[in-house]
Formats: sequence, structure tokens, C-alpha cells
Amino acid sequence: MADGIRDKVAILGMGCTKFGERWDVGPGELMVESFTECLQDAQIEKKDIEAAWFGTCIEEVGVGKSAIPLSLTLRLPKIPVSRVENYCATGTEAFRGAVYAVASGACDIALALGAEELKDTGYGGLPDLGAGSGPTNWLWFPNVTAPGGFAMLGQAYAHKHGVDAKDLKRALAHISAKSHANGAKNPKAHLRKAVTVEQIMGAPIIAHPLGLFDCCGVSDGSAAAIVTTPEIAKKIKGADAQLVSVKALQLACSSGEEMGYSKWDGSYFMTTRVASKKAYAEAGITDPRKELSMMEVHDCFSVTELVTMEDLWISKEGEAWKDCIDGVYNIDGEVPCQVDGGLKCFGHPIGASGIRMIYEMYLQLLGRAGERQLKDPQLGLTHNLGGFPFMNVCSISIVGRYDG
Repeated sequence: MADGIRDKVAILGMGCTKFGERWDVGPGELMVESFTECLQDAQIEKKDIEAAWFGTCIEEVGVGKSAIPLSLTLRLPKIPVSRVENYCATGTEAFRGAVYAVASGACDIALALGAEELKDTGYGGLPDLGAGSGPTNWLWFPNVTAPGGFAMLGQAYAHKHGVDAKDLKRALAHISAKSHANGAKNPKAHLRKAVTVEQIMGAPIIAHPLGLFDCCGVSDGSAAAIVTTPEIAKKIKGADAQLVSVKALQLACSSGEEMGYSKWDGSYFMTTRVASKKAYAEAGITDPRKELSMMEVHDCFSVTELVTMEDLWISKEGEAWKDCIDGVYNIDGEVPCQVDGGLKCFGHPIGASGIRMIYEMYLQLLGRAGERQLKDPQLGLTHNLGGFPFMNVCSISIVGRYDG
């Protein structure tokens, strides 16, 4: 039986652009911006990188086809570069490729970079992917909007657990208010403004129960990571340097069961439950509520975050809404979540989001998160979800301080 990748790979350096409406640059400049910070942090030269993975999701917005946009833009020295796409989990997919390459011994130092520029498109929101968003024979709702699809998740959750509409709305408002409070402290966030629970509850409805402040924004951004073995990292950074290592990486993809006549009732994510169980086993975690120091989850909508707290086996089933109101996931709570502001404040440049989540965990673990720094974090989890409740992919990473 495979023994996993726990502590076989260390993060040597990371970089992240400021997210937002980046009218000042194109996709290439965003890549250069995140890569420059990442390379400087890694304390190596570009020639030391032996392979790279490039994550970008929507070619219609100007990044271009193939892996060449990355190799050409960064002037990588004719190394193998792979382009990956896996719905909104594209960023973590790029990271997974680089980590697996190092863990397998295929290379010593690898780069993962994700980028997307979504604002300079001539339209709002994301493009209608239509039949391109999945196998056409399974697209029962080919024109469903993202807010509409995730609003149905909220309705199903409330119906299953007997949650009053006002209670659900207040729980969602607490989630968004918490993230805005955290994002206001982050200079790289797109939206840096605290918002009250009352303001959120009084905002216009987009798709009931989701209001304006329950939906993440669309933005431009890029994030990058350079990974290697802990042994090589120690040689570069010094024997006494604190390292961040990868404890687990797991990916689960829908099999079609959600859309068939099955036990799935639309109130949770099967993929998150499967991937998180495997990730905890790989990382040696038996009680995530007690052992995790912090999390970044895929809060494309506030209801996604609420449901995910149960799918990650942290809140008991049917009780996440209470935990959210009680502050369990606040920055000073039991399990701080979205400590950098999350997708809610960063927006969601698809290829970059997964690596951006890991970037925050990395900063926190090294004590470099500034005003939002947590006290002595040991383990961080990222949850990167893509697709719709009825058809999706989920990528889980767990990173922590290396103690080898």
C-alpha cells in the first residue's frame, strides 16, 4: 500500500500578486510578478528549476493555449512545462503536479504557478462554458448560473437539517463578515473593507438565500510555489531554517453518483468528504477540529463554506450554521478559517486561487503574516473546489511545519 507523500516535499519559496482589477497589466505580467517574489523567497536561480506546472482555466480570456505562455513569459530554460486545468481547483492541481514530481524523484526542484485575468473580458462574471463545462450527457442544467446552483445547495441544507430561513441567512452573514474583517488586514486582497452582519443581511438578493455579500468577486491574480526535498531545502536555507512541508495532497472527482438516483440529496459535497478523509489519513490527523491550526476553504459563496465545515468533519452534521454564528471559525476562534480574507475578499482568478490559499498557510507557518498572524500555527488545510454541487472536483492540501 502506498505510504503517501507526507514530509517528502518542502515548500522552498512562494509568491503572490495583489489580486483585484489589474487593468495595469496583462496575464504575463501577473505571472512575472508572482514568480519574482517566489524565486527571491526560494533563494535560488531560475536555472535551478527543473520542471514546471502551469495552472490556468479559461483560455478565452487571453492567456493562450499550451504551456508556452509560462515558459516564454518567464524565459524558463527549455525545461518540461505542463499546463493543467481542473475547474476551479486548477491552482492546487498545478501544485500537486510539482509536488508529485519531487516526491517521485523525477526532479529536485519544481515550480507551480497559477494565473488568470478575468476582468479584461468585456463582460461580468465568468464566461458561459455551456457544453464545455463537463460531459454533455450529464449536464442536466446546462444553463444554471453559479449563484443559482449554490443557492440550491443552501436550500437543500436548510430543508435537510430544519434550519429556519432567518437562521441560515444570519449564519451566512457571519461567514462573510468574518472574511471581510480578515481581508481588511491583507494588503494583497481585492476587497479590503469590513462589513457588518446587518449590512450583509440587508444587501440585495442574488439567488435566495444568497445576497450580494455572499458571493465572491471576479478578479485578476497569480500565485506561485517552488518545491523541493527537505534535504535540499536545508542546504539552501540553512540547517536551522524553519521549513514548511507538505503533509497530504488528495483529489476527488465526481463519478456521476450525485446526479443519479442515489442517496445524495444536494445538501453536501461528496468529493470533499472523500478527499478530506484520505488527506487526514495521509497526514496522520485523527481529530481535525483539534489538530488543524487554520484553514482556507473554497468560499465561492458563503453557503459553500458553511457546508464545507461539515464535509471536512469539523462541525457535526447539521450544526455548522450554529458554529459559524458562535465564532468557531473566526480568526480568534477554535479553527480560524479564511485568515487572509478568502475568495470573498481576494476574488477568484481561477488558476491562481488554490496556490493563493497555500501561500497564506505558508506565511502563517513561518510567522510572516503580519497583522493577521495567528499564534504558533502548526498545521494548515486548504480546500479547493471546482464545478457545481452536482458535478465537481475537490482538492485538499495539508501543510505544516517540518520537524524532521
